[in-house]
Amino acid sequence: MIKPGTDNGWPGVIRKYASFLPVNATTPVVTLLEGNTPLIPVPRFVAAIGGNFDLRLKYEAMNPTCSFKDRGMTMAITNAVARGARTVVCASTGNTSASAAAYSARAGLHCVVLLPEGKIAHGKLSQALLYGATTVSVQGNFDDALRIVRELGETGLVEVVNSINPVRIEGQKTAAFEICDVLGDAPDYHFLPVGNAGNITAYWRGFREYRDAGLSRRVPRMMGWQALGADPIVQGHAIAHPETVATAIRIGNPASWSGAVEAARDSGGQIRSVSDEEILHAYKLLARTEGVMVEPACAAPLAGLIRCVREGEIPAGSVITATMTGHGLKDPDTAIRVSGFTPKVVAATREAVLGVLDL
Repeated sequence: MIKPGTDNGWPGVIRKYASFLPVNATTPVVTLLEGNTPLIPVPRFVAAIGGNFDLRLKYEAMNPTCSFKDRGMTMAITNAVARGARTVVCASTGNTSASAAAYSARAGLHCVVLLPEGKIAHGKLSQALLYGATTVSVQGNFDDALRIVRELGETGLVEVVNSINPVRIEGQKTAAFEICDVLGDAPDYHFLPVGNAGNITAYWRGFREYRDAGLSRRVPRMMGWQALGADPIVQGHAIAHPETVATAIRIGNPASWSGAVEAARDSGGQIRSVSDEEILHAYKLLARTEGVMVEPACAAPLAGLIRCVREGEIPAGSVITATMTGHGLKDPDTAIRVSGFTPKVVAATREAVLGVLDL
């Protein structure tokens, strides 16, 4: 008989890294076999930006709901089931809602998601709706939605599964373990986008735990990138009305602010910001040089890397990893809008098609 959860050789992040997680042999694991995502070399992108280093992308789009959120959500929903919860709730800019809805469906729980009205990419909204979550549009931004979720959590009637729930961070740190497993050590630098700041907090914890366990020799410099207009950590104060094309990091008051600052400071890294123009340039360049499609927020650290190269900050021969948090199809509207191309309409003949080809 095949053991549940192991039929494809990968058991999901909880069973794979159980010794590093707050679980035991009797924990009722809720999994969609998340994790084990590829670490993709992108030499053509590096050449295009004038770099001289080894860059690999941790492509979290290959998780079950196409974003990194599944790593934390398997832990959050597993914990909710263990605690006897029947309803879970989250605020989201999109990816968290998709993941919470999917894992709740898997566990048979009722899921409620609060989304800022009109600020969610259609790909993410479609997921939450199809998985059956009770979806509420709040007339405000993400920070307003998270405030309400915190208040709901205080009633004791629901389990909050945002990254203010500490087990979410525990699950997300497993991506750092996977990077070290593939490379044989930690990289010199790790670049990633910063929105609610749970991911940079989680990766830093994961890299440190692997080093402390003797499974890697070092930790990387953590290089976090926000978007101008939604860069409260860079500015040093909350932003009431954050704005950026990168909807996944359009957050004005990050829940894991202190963890992000600690990760950058203690690793010798930085948290900086890039413009929407820089983000969209990197977004298109990655797709056209490597065939890798990501959501716009993923391009923030790539835009940051381009700036670091331009300013001579990356030593030759460095090993660099970067988190690509979600799939480009999460936000198809942006992809279509900024691509610069439209389909050519011609008659249904060979000659008509040849007429528009540059052969």
